[in-house]
Amino acid sequence: MPLSSVRRSATLAAVTAVALLSASGCADPAGPGRGDGPDAARGTPAGGNAHPSSTRARTDTGTATPNRLTGQRLDWKACPAPADSQGGGTAPSPLPGGTAWQCATMKAPLDYAKPGGATIDIDLIRAPARDTKRRIGSLVFNFGGPGGSGITGLPAFAKDYEKLRSRYDLVSFDPRGVGQSDGVKCENARQLDAYFAQDATPATPAQERAYTKSLKEFAAACEKNSGRILPYVGTANAARDMELMRQVLGDEKLHYFGISYGTELGGVYAHLYPKSVGRAVFDAVVDPTQNAEQGSLGQAKGFQLALDNFEKDCVARGSACRLPGTTPQQIQSFIVKLLDRIQQKPIAGIGNRQLTGTQATNGVAQALYSKDFWPYLEQGLDEADGGSGALLLALSDSMNGRDQDGRYSNLQAANVAVNCADSKERYTLAQTKAKLPEFRKASPVFGDFLGWGLLSCSHWPVKGEWSTPAVSAPGSAPILIVGNTGDPATPYAGARAMAKALGKGVGVELTYHGQGHGSYDSGDPCVQKAVNGYLLDGKVPAAGTVCS
Repeated sequence: MPLSSVRRSATLAAVTAVALLSASGCADPAGPGRGDGPDAARGTPAGGNAHPSSTRARTDTGTATPNRLTGQRLDWKACPAPADSQGGGTAPSPLPGGTAWQCATMKAPLDYAKPGGATIDIDLIRAPARDTKRRIGSLVFNFGGPGGSGITGLPAFAKDYEKLRSRYDLVSFDPRGVGQSDGVKCENARQLDAYFAQDATPATPAQERAYTKSLKEFAAACEKNSGRILPYVGTANAARDMELMRQVLGDEKLHYFGISYGTELGGVYAHLYPKSVGRAVFDAVVDPTQNAEQGSLGQAKGFQLALDNFEKDCVARGSACRLPGTTPQQIQSFIVKLLDRIQQKPIAGIGNRQLTGTQATNGVAQALYSKDFWPYLEQGLDEADGGSGALLLALSDSMNGRDQDGRYSNLQAANVAVNCADSKERYTLAQTKAKLPEFRKASPVFGDFLGWGLLSCSHWPVKGEWSTPAVSAPGSAPILIVGNTGDPATPYAGARAMAKALGKGVGVELTYHGQGHGSYDSGDPCVQKAVNGYLLDGKVPAAGTVCS
């Protein structure tokens, strides 16, 4: 369900929210202009594919990718407008100086256990480096999700990484099962509207039956429409695709910037190919030691912390805050009662659509991904109290990949498909209900939703690969691990766990005392100096560096 899909998800959708808010007439001209995005992917080398590496890609199965794939030459062309599955919109605007974006398609084995068999197309995008004489190579980005399109993500966040383009081709891609890389297809738009609006926190046997029925129908639709790809969309295969990508781009090492779920993908890559790791940064870090239940419980605590901080900020602003209450506890009580009221009786949304309790909570969660969106959250809650749910519905739509015309990207379909291909856990209804008290204790606002979300993979047609991913990477180059103490979606403790799991001398931890999902895109000069210093000049910051 929606909030459960927030697990390891990023805020690429936050950028979409700005457009949705404006389209619905909800945007406050005095509000924030952008959202910080945790899912970012960047560039490939200009002309990097002209000299394919002679090294053969190795995998954990001991198979080698055929020369017909490692030696392929990419046909870079002007990028078209993104497809609906990627989020739609217009073709990316030229970069500073007039440089045009370039797109290409790479072929990869569908099944790496059968490397000479069927192939899958992987869509790539790049922004060539400005200084070709000092060019280091490609810097590959994954903005997270899983399910976020790098083809739309990289241009959306390009200005934040323009300094890195001085010496890198910025490259991103749609991972397998995402966007145009054989994107997973499940239900149609009409069905998805009902799916995301339904009661995701059932309180009666009849509601439980309806909820589990919808999960079964969703999984069945995914199998019917994308059964061929579902067994092969897991993170390990996406990591193998990155190793093939490194060779096709002509890079000796993979230089990488992973955000949110992109940190898990990067950790799996480092485990499989430690000697291929170049300069790498993990920002908004997933805890690789947690299984699905632990990760969801951690998110319940993380989103609750972010909401607590929002409430404290509201109190500190006194009468300037629109919400009722003079203490954080009073404001939270107002939010809980408001959401309960909407749960019992939906309110007016956008057009003929209503705002349900599930969508309202989803909208609150979306706004907590970035402190820049706190004004929207305050406005949305205030308007919902007055009977207008348009703003919260627009925020919820953005998280679910729905545009103002009712079209969906495959963000959530891919999110569920990748998570279920990875995770072995298949929780029963009884097991899920037994765990709800702990989730409710962790968060009175988000606990129920994230607890019930444990059922997301229960009816999935494909078995999962692991309980937790292996990320130990002995022999790897140092990987800079950036953790944000106020991160709701990937709580701060995950950074330390990742650094430890990567192994001694590999994970180098940096702490940022901030708010929102991710650190580099916050604009904090301390964080950006450390990250840029490593990626551009190879200067590894001291372990334990703190930025405030």
